[in-house]
Amino acid sequence: MLIDYSKVDQIYIVCGKTDMRKSIDGLASIIQNQYNMDVFGNCLFLFCGGSRNKYKALYWEGDGFILLYKRLENGVIQWPRTKEEVRNISQQELRWLLEGLSIEQPKAIKKVKPGH
Repeated sequence: MLIDYSKVDQIYIVCGKTDMRKSIDGLASIIQNQYNMDVFGNCLFLFCGGSRNKYKALYWEGDGFILLYKRLENGVIQWPRTKEEVRNISQQELRWLLEGLSIEQPKAIKKVKPGH
C-alpha cells in the first residue's frame, strides 16, 4: 500500500458490502453520515464489495484524500459480513486480512489486559 499504515492512529473496516462504484465523496459520506465518525483524522478506512475480490482504502493526508483501489486476480478477502458496522482492527489484523486470512485467527495469541 502507498500509505504506511503503521503510522495511522486507527484502522477501520466497514463490515458488510459496500458499493464499489462509490468514489471519495461517497465513501467519506458513509463514514460521516452513517457512522458519525471524523473522516479527517489520522485513520485508514477500508471498504469491500460484494464479490470480495476488491477493496478500497480511504485516507486523509492533510491536504486531500488518497483513495486506493485493489482488485485481486485470484482469491477473495475474508471480509466480515455479519453486521453493518465499522470495526476497529489492529495492524496485525489488517495484515491478515490483506493476506487473504480471516481477522479472527483462533490460534493466535490474544493480548490481555493486566488483572484479567
